[in-house]
Order: sequence, then C-alpha cells, then structure tokens
Amino acid sequence: MAEEFPGWHGTTIIGVRKDGKVVVAGDGQVSLGPTVIKGTATKVRKLRPGGHDVIAGFAGSTADAFTLLERLEAKLEATPGQLQRACVELAKDWRTDKYLQKLEAMLIVTDGSALYVVTGAGDVLEPEHDVAAIGSGGNYALAAARALMDSELDAEAVARKAMGIAADICVYTNGNLTVEMI
Repeated sequence: MAEEFPGWHGTTIIGVRKDGKVVVAGDGQVSLGPTVIKGTATKVRKLRPGGHDVIAGFAGSTADAFTLLERLEAKLEATPGQLQRACVELAKDWRTDKYLQKLEAMLIVTDGSALYVVTGAGDVLEPEHDVAAIGSGGNYALAAARALMDSELDAEAVARKAMGIAADICVYTNGNLTVEMI
C-alpha cells in the first residue's frame, strides 16, 4: 500500500474590528506533516487595487492562496471600492470554475469597514462579534479574541494576544506574526 503524502498544515489568521480599526494578523509557520518547513512565512498582505486599501490573510495551500489573491485583486479592480461585491464574485467563480474548485485555501479580507471570510464552498461570511479566524489554530484564536473584545485592549492588541494564545495551543501555529491594520 502506498504511503500517503502528509498534508501541509499551518496557519492561523485572525481579523479583529474594534473602535473603528480592523487588524488582520497571521502567524508565520508552514508545516509538512510533523516538520516545520518555514517559520517566517507572510500570509497577510495589503492590496491597493484601484487605489483602495484592502487587507487579505490566507490559510491553506500557498500557491492556491496566491491564485485567489490575484483573482480577488482583479475583482476589486473591476468593482472599485466594492469589497462585498468583489468577494461574492470571487466566491461564485471559485464554486463554479472547475480549476478554482480544486483550490484549497480560505481568505479573510477587509477594507477597514467590512470584514469577510471567503471560502471555496461559495461562502462570503461577515462574522458576528467583529472577529473572524481561519486555519489550523483559528478556533483557538477566535475564542481568545472574543473573550478579549470587552477588555480595554485595542484591535491590534486583541489580535496579537489571541494569536499568542493560539500559538501556545496549536502545534501548527507559531508566534512570528505579520500584522496589518486599516
């Protein structure tokens, strides 16, 4: 019987909206099975399609995520300043295009007012409680951030603290963060 190739694991991405600021933070770990391949990957990017700032964080296959980021950027250029419409169009393409259907990634995107999770199942979700998280440590980061939302901490501090908690629990998440704010 052939040995199954171990899957790529890793990544925790969180988006936090608080007091008029939105922060997207991601860890830097990429793992192959039980091995850390890289600890300093950048999984959160600032995009400027059509002069409008958008931050995107991705979890899943890196090549697939870059394909989705390029597609998102094209959708944003076609619909300047309309993040929701661009995300819905991307999700529709992702769900119906045979090539895109095979992509294994998820996105958290924001333009500073809206915050969305975009999935290959055709979902464009606006999270409750102003917190979204994806990836292997996403549930840990989400729970931690939701618990911290009523504190005096600002959006960046909530995101950093939640990511630290996720990194302490999830073996596929580390503390090397990329943090972007809008």
